[in-house]
Amino acid sequence: MLTQNLHQTSIDFLEKSPQKRLLILKEMGLARYANFLTIMPLAEPNIACIMRFFSNPTKAKFPNLQGAELSGLVLDGVNFIRGDLSRANLSNSSLVDADLIFANFTNANLDNAILQGATLNETLWLGTSVKNCNFGAGIGITNKQRQELVSCGAMFTGN
Repeated sequence: MLTQNLHQTSIDFLEKSPQKRLLILKEMGLARYANFLTIMPLAEPNIACIMRFFSNPTKAKFPNLQGAELSGLVLDGVNFIRGDLSRANLSNSSLVDADLIFANFTNANLDNAILQGATLNETLWLGTSVKNCNFGAGIGITNKQRQELVSCGAMFTGN
């Protein structure tokens, strides 16, 4: 697909209702990503993300959401295993019980996000903004990561 056509196709997708987006994702074999692609807002960074998904849907095994605008979204239970969320804006988002194993949050914004119950083993946090981010118990976070995240304003509760 030509880049110009792919760009317009991605815009068209983001302008559709969540129900119509779901039908498109099912047709493309990308329905497993419906819980976030159906609610992703139309924004320039998200057009680039959709272009990456649509350019080769058979190779979209792990979500590439570099620079995505996902602020304020309810993404509870989402599967972002091995997801690249570097430079993504997840501020004020809810990722309760999300699967975030091996996710890359380098230079992402998770200010005021809720990650209670999320699985966080082997995650990368280099340069991530986590002011008032609620990690709950911080499942899978190492002691060193916990200390670094707390020093940057993150909150942990429970065991």
